[in-house]
Amino acid sequence: MARRFLILHGIENRRPPEHWHHWLSERLRQNGEQVTYPQLPAPDAPRYPDWEDLLRAELSMLGDGERVVVCHSLGCTLWLLAAPQPPVDRVLLVAPPSRRTLVRLAPSFAERRIDPVAASAAGPQTTLVCSDSDPYNPEGEGPGLAEAVGARLHVLPGAGHFTVDDGYGPWPAAEAWCLDGGAATF
Repeated sequence: MARRFLILHGIENRRPPEHWHHWLSERLRQNGEQVTYPQLPAPDAPRYPDWEDLLRAELSMLGDGERVVVCHSLGCTLWLLAAPQPPVDRVLLVAPPSRRTLVRLAPSFAERRIDPVAASAAGPQTTLVCSDSDPYNPEGEGPGLAEAVGARLHVLPGAGHFTVDDGYGPWPAAEAWCLDGGAATF
């Protein structure tokens, strides 16, 4: 069966070609993979209901085969809040923002709480990658979130928010994770 990928970006992201998401989507396609990388609505002023609607529509089109979701920043929060069912096969959460950041930048997301039981059921093989220097999560909430949802955790020292400015254009480790069934280390 075919493997299908859904890539979800974060706040203020318009899918620039130099960002690791764009690079990853192109690399996966070159490898013969099926990839969906939608522009989420109003990235500068995101509204949870609009993002959730698009997520559910995209998931309904993934079809059969291995279903893999790759999220960055607010895309991680979207995934964890929506806790889609039925679950996908694998989820990669990169640089989820802190609660305080959500209150400041995405209040409609902050109004909701993650249900750890539902969120862990939404991805039986979840990996969370975060940094010890993320300006969108200075409180360092990544390890606690990983534990709450049962995700494998990788903390990368000095990686910031995993943006182009942080050196994350091409990101071979993310590509390896996608292609090797989630066994790659970061």
